[in-house]
Amino acid sequence: MTATSVLIVEDESIVALGLQDRLERLGYDVAGIVESGESAVARAVERRPDIILMDINLAGAMDGIAAADAIRSLTNIPIIYLTAFNDDETVKRAAFTEPPSVRLSTVSFSPTDRLTP
Repeated sequence: MTATSVLIVEDESIVALGLQDRLERLGYDVAGIVESGESAVARAVERRPDIILMDINLAGAMDGIAAADAIRSLTNIPIIYLTAFNDDETVKRAAFTEPPSVRLSTVSFSPTDRLTP
């Protein structure tokens, strides 16, 4: 059985590397780390990960919500938002892309957490 592949979209390198470390310890295959929405779209189409962990506030002109919308128009890869932004406008924009989950807090995985596409 192959490991679930996860694309991390996060512009803060310490957060991204922490996520990568935790995911790999839990047995996931990290398909890459990208810092911008534009790079997220390109990498998602290129690598076709099983799931994407997406920050909303990203480097570049395209934020995570716009990137998720573009990815969803090209693929059916599930996207989970990881963000501290919980204002009404942001939550409504994120909900429009129909993500399976929005986590409004800092990231913390326990050994029993499992990501499934």
